[in-house]
Amino acid sequence: MTGRWAMNTLGSTGVRVSPVTLGGAPLGSMPENFGYAVAERDAVDLVRAVLDSDIRTIDTANGYSGGRSEERIGRAIAQYGGLPDDVVVITKVDPRDGDYSGERVRRSLAESADRLGLAPLPVVHLHDPEFHDFDRMTAPGGAVDALVEARARGDVGHIGLAGGDVHQMARYLELGVFEVLLVHNRWTLVDRSAGDLIARAAELGLGIVNAAVLGGGILADPSGTSRTYGYRPASPATLAAIDAMRVVCREWGTDLATAAIRFSTRDPRFSSTVIGISKAHRLASTVAAATVELPSEFWDRLEDLVPSPDNWLDAEPAS
Repeated sequence: MTGRWAMNTLGSTGVRVSPVTLGGAPLGSMPENFGYAVAERDAVDLVRAVLDSDIRTIDTANGYSGGRSEERIGRAIAQYGGLPDDVVVITKVDPRDGDYSGERVRRSLAESADRLGLAPLPVVHLHDPEFHDFDRMTAPGGAVDALVEARARGDVGHIGLAGGDVHQMARYLELGVFEVLLVHNRWTLVDRSAGDLIARAAELGLGIVNAAVLGGGILADPSGTSRTYGYRPASPATLAAIDAMRVVCREWGTDLATAAIRFSTRDPRFSSTVIGISKAHRLASTVAAATVELPSEFWDRLEDLVPSPDNWLDAEPAS
């Protein structure tokens, strides 16, 4: 490590994380989501390179590519000779075939521990619960209970909540059992859906992690041909804002992807920003983007271009 940055504490957990977290979703190879495949050898080599880099935190999930992301990360850790003491691997429990029961959560934890070769698992999120029935998920003996019990047993160090729809995430946050919140695609240069949710999480003292700050790739597309934001068709206003922001970035001698990453890492509310990386040569440029200094005038210009809330992913329904 070169010691480019100081580590951050993840809320009240005491867990130390780097300002950038390696996003493990591409590592299992998800061409249907990312538009490209990742070979196992490339994924393993990337993780080993991360273990020698300034990035000291890795994010993955049980369900990424049916477990391949975790398997490849675990293989890299084993080949490296074990996980360095200052590196944290964060994963998530996932349903299988629609089953998000308490028993499924327990199996998900066991699968992740086996694939990663880690016990206890330091931080585990409840992943995308908004796609399942809230009452069933929060019932006695259900998924939330199973995760809380795993923490009490010591199988898990700390538990978090990772999801999309901020209105549903707010319901889970008020349960009072989670220590970390991960939001994705909803606090970026062009979408501020998670504003109230982030403020509430900060009020509760949770560690907050921001993910998918490139909006699924559109904010990293220099060609301007991408038309989807957060895996949905982007509105005309969002596309126009992105085009205008790209022009501002050129005027200031930078690019939109750098601005999108730095927008998140400069926000003191976020303990870490998750960035999906699939090629080792991108590590240095990602760290550079996360630490670049840009003047307040630049950020003011971009702020003036943010599309109106009705263009955000979780816009409130019209009354």
